[in-house]
Amino acid sequence: MTYNLQIVVDCADAHSQADWWAETLGWSVEQTDPEFIKKMIAQGHAREEDTIPHNGMLVWRAGAAISPPEEKDVPDRRRILFQPVPEPKTVKNRLHWDVRLAGDDRDVVRARLEARGAKFLYDAQQGPYSWYTMADPEGNEFCLT
Repeated sequence: MTYNLQIVVDCADAHSQADWWAETLGWSVEQTDPEFIKKMIAQGHAREEDTIPHNGMLVWRAGAAISPPEEKDVPDRRRILFQPVPEPKTVKNRLHWDVRLAGDDRDVVRARLEARGAKFLYDAQQGPYSWYTMADPEGNEFCLT
């Protein structure tokens, strides 16, 4: 038997991180249904403080997810969930992802990401492979390969 998995990223601002990474990867932020949220509050299954406004919409405070747009209706789709935590990031990630550029110019992508709040950390090479190590707007490391 094989298993599917979801990557979960602890962060300060889940919805902003989801927006940033969705744009970076060409994925989509999974939409929430404000009417469903209001219904859950009205029925006592949720509280107003479980929600926040984001980009003019009512969303769940507990997190935001992204997935490839072509998989939006697939139940076991690839998915990254961003969840807010109270503590800030303090040390190097024990896990990171590599953004494979599929032939796009790494310097062009680096400049585009830096313009959107990413930080270049260093470039590295091992044998014939080279990459840039970057940090997203909250400091989570990732590589451009």
